[in-house]
Amino acid sequence: MPTHYTITGVNDPTAANRGRGIPHIIASDNPIQQSTSFVYLLTFLSAIGGLLFGYDTGVISGAMILLRDQFHLTTFWQELVVSVTIATAAIFAFLGGFLTEKFGRRPIIVVSSFVFTIGAIVLGTAYNREMLLIGRGIVGMGIGLSSMAIPMYIAENAPCHLRGRLVTMNNIFITGGQLIASLIDGAFSYDKINGWRYMLGLAGVPAAIQFVAFIFMPESARWLVGKGRISQAGEVLKKIRGTENIDHELEEIRSSYAEAHACTSEAEGSSSTFVRALKTPHVRRALIVGCGLQLFQQICGINTVMYYSATIIKMSGVKDASLAIWLSSLTAGVNFIFTFVGLYLVERMGRRRLTLFSVVGVTISLAVLAIGFQITAIRSPRVTFDEGMNSTSYDCDRFSTCDGCVSSPDCGFCFLPSSSGPMNASCVTSLHSDTGNPVSSFAESGRCALNSTSQTDWAYDYCPSSMAWMSTFGLVLYLAFFAPGMGPMPWTINSEIYPLWARSTGNSLSTATNWIANLVVSMTFLSLLEALTKYGAFWLYSVLSLLGTIFFFALLPETRGLSLEHMEALFMKPWC
Repeated sequence: MPTHYTITGVNDPTAANRGRGIPHIIASDNPIQQSTSFVYLLTFLSAIGGLLFGYDTGVISGAMILLRDQFHLTTFWQELVVSVTIATAAIFAFLGGFLTEKFGRRPIIVVSSFVFTIGAIVLGTAYNREMLLIGRGIVGMGIGLSSMAIPMYIAENAPCHLRGRLVTMNNIFITGGQLIASLIDGAFSYDKINGWRYMLGLAGVPAAIQFVAFIFMPESARWLVGKGRISQAGEVLKKIRGTENIDHELEEIRSSYAEAHACTSEAEGSSSTFVRALKTPHVRRALIVGCGLQLFQQICGINTVMYYSATIIKMSGVKDASLAIWLSSLTAGVNFIFTFVGLYLVERMGRRRLTLFSVVGVTISLAVLAIGFQITAIRSPRVTFDEGMNSTSYDCDRFSTCDGCVSSPDCGFCFLPSSSGPMNASCVTSLHSDTGNPVSSFAESGRCALNSTSQTDWAYDYCPSSMAWMSTFGLVLYLAFFAPGMGPMPWTINSEIYPLWARSTGNSLSTATNWIANLVVSMTFLSLLEALTKYGAFWLYSVLSLLGTIFFFALLPETRGLSLEHMEALFMKPWC
């Protein structure tokens, strides 16, 4: 029996979207519920792209420690190696809209996995920093294409009662990739010469598996309908739904596309899809919501946490670098585990409520992080001993506390540990030792004071603190709230809210927004620490998350349970 839909007014007492000026759609009968195990296989193979996305996000943090020494990378080159992947991903995510519309979803996923495989090989065999940079750029191309195409491909093939759960599976693979990356970083960190090759090169294995497997996967039925290949679309639906009774769903897709295409063509003539999307009011509203979701996902600082988690933990007062790396693995594990909470809740709680719950928790968690760093700064050990031979070019003797001392890249905090706290503490230049060797020699020799015969400690990028646990707790709390909602929901909702004719364009714009915001946040984090202090940077992220909460509360509709063809009505009524 066909499913009949009724569009109700915003005053309907049962409407999940009432009070926000958005009409609500109620299904009088359940939509098609049939599906086969094939849809899960399709989702699993698609989500390998998410695993590659997550792996690359997580692996560079640990690999950079080895790459820095291997290739003598300056700060500029370190930032360049990290950012080139993000920049090329942003470009190719934007281009992906045109490519997926012209060639289809499946071919672009095939190309992305092939490109990623090539990039991993280049990285694993790199013999200079230029080759390293090229490999990172190639990997970014693959990630940009797959991050745009995969959520859309899964959503277009999933039955509506499983759509949220299946698209969220992609995010589970992303967080799983980050966890695997952190464990591999830890395992290969002991090989100082070639460990980074394994870290970066191993990603080529799952990429190659996806490349081969996707050659045999079907194209999206909705894309086939859009290209007039109705019979092929019907065969795909039969295979995925496990039933011959797909006529109603196929006709609904065909009618929706035909009506939308006729209306927009008549209104816009020969304008491009991009221009038509911006000029069509309900699509423009969907774009504002979709791009807003991706923007706030990034500016609440998630990739600051993922790229710099070990650094943040070390800055909070953890002396041992290996311990900081393994603690960062713990945070990646929390991120992975709590993504399953989102998988469980997405079809029960709904997209809107889950997103709001998540972003409120993220705002609070960032405040906890900020408070932890602020307390650490207030209680920072004081400089109590003047070495008397500091170089005026570094001017390290101007600092009176450890927190101020380590904020300068040219200075470090030298002290004698004791049960009552640091003794004979001084702020010295990074080359201030009896041998004139660089910073690393201080940690190896255990002597950073000129006239000390005792085993002293050298704190170059952290301050000894009994409050180190609070920042680690804040990171764990942050990821526990972020993973179920703010992690997967921007991808899930963006895969749903655009009409078929604008779906590629909408997803490319929103995905490019994500990558551009990712680039800005990642490239400004260290500068923010210097300009605003550690706690100031996290207070800023907390305020931005609060703005995101207001944005979602005002504009984000509920999309749970609706077919993709009935999503447009959510944005038909003006917001004001």
